[in-house]
Amino acid sequence: MRPVRTAARSMLAAIFVIQGWSSFSNPARLAGKAVRVTEKLEPTIKAMHPSLPTEAETLVRVNGAVQVAGGLLLASGHATRPAALALAGSLVPTTLAGHAFWEIEDPAERAQQRIQFLKNVGLFGGLLLAALDREGRPDLRWRAGHAARSSARTLKRARRHLRDSSPIPLHHR
Repeated sequence: MRPVRTAARSMLAAIFVIQGWSSFSNPARLAGKAVRVTEKLEPTIKAMHPSLPTEAETLVRVNGAVQVAGGLLLASGHATRPAALALAGSLVPTTLAGHAFWEIEDPAERAQQRIQFLKNVGLFGGLLLAALDREGRPDLRWRAGHAARSSARTLKRARRHLRDSSPIPLHHR
């Protein structure tokens, strides 16, 4: 199953590496659309730290860098869960800024942007699956329960062994 997971992660990551690089290297082409989202995020960003950038062009570039880095990590199989979550997070402002179909009057353009919006929703779902994928390994809850059951069996065996091998009955001690 590993080759399938590797191929699937690479296919999912490809659009983020390509589009992320495009955004990073030429943020001005997307900054106009991004302004409506970055203006709404500005108070939150300033509340986090006053020196963080809030200009649309800079935030587009940062988002592009996150997409390139996250895409490369996801495709390479390194830190896949955090990478998938970072990509999912970067997809939200990208989708809201670039594909706000509900604001478009022209029916043909609205339909086109709805398709792009839904494509991004599908990518978001794929990233959530990638973030949750444990590659067949059991989760922490199962491992903790398994360890507890294994410990209980070991203690039971140890008690039985002590009882059976003791020259003096345990109840007389």
